[in-house]
Amino acid sequence: MSKPLPLLTAPAPERRDAARNREALLRAAAELIEGCDVRAVTMEAVAAKAGVGKGTVFRRFGSREGLMAALLNHSETAWQASVLSGPPPLGPGAPPMERLIAFGESRMRTHLQQGALIEAAGRTWGDNYAVIGFATMHLRYLLRELGVSGDLTYLATALLAPLSLPVLQQQLGFDGMSEERVLAGWQDLVDRIVGS
Repeated sequence: MSKPLPLLTAPAPERRDAARNREALLRAAAELIEGCDVRAVTMEAVAAKAGVGKGTVFRRFGSREGLMAALLNHSETAWQASVLSGPPPLGPGAPPMERLIAFGESRMRTHLQQGALIEAAGRTWGDNYAVIGFATMHLRYLLRELGVSGDLTYLATALLAPLSLPVLQQQLGFDGMSEERVLAGWQDLVDRIVGS
């Protein structure tokens, strides 16, 4: 790979007490989400669980959407690290085609598992170009490794689009497709792009 792939940026350095509050709030939000529907998690509940005032939550994250986006940022950073240095086939060490298929399956499952959280983050997360940029660059790298020619940026975007949450919701919910069928369709698309 000629250029390193950009991970989501870590939060700017902060005072020790601010860092403690941030971690406590993220931990409290994650624990609340594990125990109930994401839509039921309020800023007041997060503040109470973390033992801080509600104003602290708003100052730190700006809004409920900002808090949900911060939770997603944390899990996305871990996911990106697994792509860059985790075990194969998602991480390095497997042939590029195996990595490409593992990427698609992992991305789909991640989006489905975090669907409610992604929706709760709204535009705050939906406009996160670092996430799209990382995935596109990684797919371009794998396509290049596979000897695919053409506009690799466009092809990588075409492979990424079916893995987005709105498309997955359409296929699984409205179209009644199974996850296995969605993955088989995505692999067929990969085969056609790589074969061409």
